[in-house]
Amino acid sequence: MSSEKNPSISLFVPGRLCLFGEHSDWAGQNKIYNAKIIPGRAIVTGIEQGIYATASKADEFCVTSSLPEYQEASFSCRMEKEALRDVAREGGFFSYVAGVASYMCEWYRVGGVKIEITKMDLPMKSGLSSSAAICVLVTKAFNELYGLHLNTLGVMNIAFWGEQRTPSRCGRLDQACAFGTNPVEMIFDGNEMDVARIRVGAPLYYVFADLMAGKDTVKILADLNAGYPFARSKNERRLHEALGEDNQGITGRAIQYISEGNAEALGALMREAQALFDEKIRPMSPEELASPVLHRTLEDPVCRSLTYGGKGVGSQGDGTIQFLAKDAESQKKLIDYLSGTLGMTSYSLTLRPRTLVNRAVIPVAGFGTRLYPATRGVKKEFFPVVDKDGLVKPGILVLLEELNEIEELEEICLILNREEQAWYENFFFQPISDAHYDKLPVKMQAYEQKIRRIAQKIRFVFQEEQKGFGHAVYQAMEFSQGQPVLLLLGDTIYQSRSEKSCTRQLLDAYQHCGQAMVALQSVPLEKVGNYGLFAGVWDNKEQTLLKIGAVREKPSVQEAQEYMAVPTREREENYYGAFGSYIITPDIFRRLDEAVRQNLVNRKGEVELTDALAWAAAQAGLMGFVPDGESFDLGNAEAYRNTVANFGEQNH
Repeated sequence: MSSEKNPSISLFVPGRLCLFGEHSDWAGQNKIYNAKIIPGRAIVTGIEQGIYATASKADEFCVTSSLPEYQEASFSCRMEKEALRDVAREGGFFSYVAGVASYMCEWYRVGGVKIEITKMDLPMKSGLSSSAAICVLVTKAFNELYGLHLNTLGVMNIAFWGEQRTPSRCGRLDQACAFGTNPVEMIFDGNEMDVARIRVGAPLYYVFADLMAGKDTVKILADLNAGYPFARSKNERRLHEALGEDNQGITGRAIQYISEGNAEALGALMREAQALFDEKIRPMSPEELASPVLHRTLEDPVCRSLTYGGKGVGSQGDGTIQFLAKDAESQKKLIDYLSGTLGMTSYSLTLRPRTLVNRAVIPVAGFGTRLYPATRGVKKEFFPVVDKDGLVKPGILVLLEELNEIEELEEICLILNREEQAWYENFFFQPISDAHYDKLPVKMQAYEQKIRRIAQKIRFVFQEEQKGFGHAVYQAMEFSQGQPVLLLLGDTIYQSRSEKSCTRQLLDAYQHCGQAMVALQSVPLEKVGNYGLFAGVWDNKEQTLLKIGAVREKPSVQEAQEYMAVPTREREENYYGAFGSYIITPDIFRRLDEAVRQNLVNRKGEVELTDALAWAAAQAGLMGFVPDGESFDLGNAEAYRNTVANFGEQNH
């Protein structure tokens, strides 16, 4: 039983569905033997069904469940590499968990884990990789309980090598379930594997079903593997074409259609992919891949009327079928038909676009005490800077102009101190006099109209008490309407080094990851005490996405060196502080609400946003993103001097 000193964590890992590119993982891996093989390419997504469990630290490695799916009631073994490997070699469901545990025991300093499987709605042996799901789940349990700081690719790799210690010998694409219910593109180039999330442009209504007919996956894989690594016959050359250049083209088009939300074109591509499979791959295993039930179901008039297209799943054969339904109603009708009339166990899978961030929040309620006495007469957000277009603008206007250029941002909430409301009303909502307007050059008159357009997006929310940054952000909870919002600091402006603004880059990163995000910048060690600091592991090869595992508010140099260093390709020790922009999700607002209601404050009596972000990193997930740009602070004298000197330079 878990306690406060040995907490229990909850885990969920979905099964996976290969949408396109089946067999290309092991085919591409053969490039280590034959350099002419074209890398494999697949599109894989997690599904809505999966394995649920709780986990806690223990003396031994133990997996238990009362679910009827398991003939054995429980499994336990001492945390010794050879003992666990012996269990893995035996096969069966518990061989998978033992394989991963043996790998952990061999390569990491970990103790035991107790896993209780509490629910499983993932179909077994249906081409949906229940074995990979349990391997990923066990890896995640060790990762989170022992603070191993593995990123998603690290979890995938350990789950793969753990399963390789069993008789299963699954392919590399199965562990894509580590990415959750998100479609990803996977590239298999010899021993190298790349994974990238795919943007979904519009809802896609899938149905997949167990054909209830059976197939011999081992025979299929043996027959196809006989054609690798070198093609020696016509059929083998056609197999290489199908899993090589043909597959590259089909998956490339599929990614385009998924990103565009073009369901009709995607469905037609599914039919094309199935025809290609039947033409060039089926001859290698003609008996197992004849798939009469699969083809009969694909051609069923009712199925065709409700769908844009369909194809086989995984190793294909008469195992599992997938369809792309025309809409939500057709999806439901198809499930009813497959389950009720054809007797096939059926499931829905709806891929949806990430919720667009269409609201921004900017707290500006502070008194600007670090810029006193200038702030007796001028709000710090109105301190002037020269922008790259040569115009002298209040800092807040530079920020608002950047937001105005982002089409999907419909409303901007300024969190104000009531005493300073007049500043914003006079600037944004009171037109200048006709005489003043007439004196302006034509260029300036056009910009005055731009200010009027920006003002149309502005809304006010008031912070009645000065109780910290987190308290200020909390005031926008109702404004957020239960959706993620963009949060920017009112005394920070940004300068991009790319064609995209820094804010646009952050929003695009959120669309790929779908988690709460904080934009990050590298800070020198001697200045870490001025920042909220974030540490974790890189989640992409470009080292722009950081899976955050630790958050500390203004740590000492010693603290930073001990706990917050992030290695990169260039240096072993890097430190990342807040850049000044965030994506705040509903769960973070709920955490702030809890802090306000329960008076969870720091020593100054303030509600801190950093605490809510640390909670998100530990519970819901928090990603860091490093924009290609620089942030400029207006909040203190030294920073403002730097901003005036350097912001707006064309080649900065």
